[in-house]
Amino acid sequence: MSDLARFSINQMTVRQLPLPELTSVCVELGVPGVGLWREPVQEYGVEAAAGLVRDAGLRVTTLCRGGFLTATDPDARKEALADNRRAVDEAAALGTDTLVLVSGGLPAGSRDLRGARERVADALAELGPYAQEMGVRLAIEPLHPMYAADRCVVSTLAQALDLAERFPAHQVGVTVDTYHIWWDDTAPTQIARAGAAGRIHGFQLADWTTPLPAGVLNGRGQIGDGAIDMREWKGYVDAAGYTGAIEVELFNEELWAMDGREALARTAARFLAHVIG
Repeated sequence: MSDLARFSINQMTVRQLPLPELTSVCVELGVPGVGLWREPVQEYGVEAAAGLVRDAGLRVTTLCRGGFLTATDPDARKEALADNRRAVDEAAALGTDTLVLVSGGLPAGSRDLRGARERVADALAELGPYAQEMGVRLAIEPLHPMYAADRCVVSTLAQALDLAERFPAHQVGVTVDTYHIWWDDTAPTQIARAGAAGRIHGFQLADWTTPLPAGVLNGRGQIGDGAIDMREWKGYVDAAGYTGAIEVELFNEELWAMDGREALARTAARFLAHVIG
């Protein structure tokens, strides 16, 4: 396939493919980049995974995910920081410069969103310098507000940038994900703000389709199936100066039930049709 130079397939989109098969199918289809997830990489072995991807000539565009930094319990906070340092180490070993962060939800019994975000900032102050030493950038990903209570207290790009801008851009930036921000009419302005400061560290695509499934987590639609104009959002990040990979990250039961090669081929075809045009 032509015009896939910026395309990256997130490992979760085709989670039915073991890592060796994922790399071989990417090579076969001309997919140049992969976004990896920590759990399957750890299961395969970080160094082994790094060698596999490197030998296939693929670029690791991001590692998902670090974060979950909102705990109030001192022991839980200490373990979260340690786990994020391990995530930074894994990203460096895999050869990616971007670790995606999902901030974490409210601790049990809490209603203090602002306090939770401040704990994220406190954690970034500790993790940012370490990540810099390892050649890794931390990319805060705002998630749709429906996840604010249990998964991510950072819901908008403005909130993500307010956190990121406390730190140097080479330490902390943002991930722009269409699924989570398409509804926000201030998001294009925030993309420009992020681009001007060199803080767009990742760009991910997923479509918004309804009805959402039970539990909502696996409701990310195949691009072109939903309400989001993918070409428009690519235009925003391009205009902001972002020239990096465009990663398709889908949590989708229908795709997972499909043959993995077919799922990846269909996703690449949708990318060409609805993003490149």
